[in-house]
Amino acid sequence: MKKIFLFIISLLVVFSCSKKDTKFESFSAEAFVFDIGDGIAEVNSTVRVKGFVQTEKDNNYKAAIAYEIDLLKPDSTITKSIFKFVQNDENTEPISDIALEAQFNLDSTTYKSGVYTLIYKIADKNSQNTLETKVNFDLEW
Repeated sequence: MKKIFLFIISLLVVFSCSKKDTKFESFSAEAFVFDIGDGIAEVNSTVRVKGFVQTEKDNNYKAAIAYEIDLLKPDSTITKSIFKFVQNDENTEPISDIALEAQFNLDSTTYKSGVYTLIYKIADKNSQNTLETKVNFDLEW
């Protein structure tokens, strides 16, 4: 009986101490539009990612996330790479998640009123894992 009890306790210790891998995923996607006048609208968007691979050297954690955003218009046409960036984060503690932010302008002659979709194409530079997420916003002139 003692052997079984010790075996069960040992299994519990091993499983509770094992590192939990988090799936590379996005969450909390948001997009807002502000009319800044003269037929120009400013689009602000953010999405958070977690589960990326980070490197550690001398208690310094680093992560790199590349992202590109396509814009799906109400008429189903797509403007490719309306925004592109590589977010490099560095911290003395493990990084739990990273905010990816975008800001760009749209003009009233090119972009008409309607529901638009931002298509985030996100890549973890340390693992080559990729994902895609979408967020909608309303543009009104």
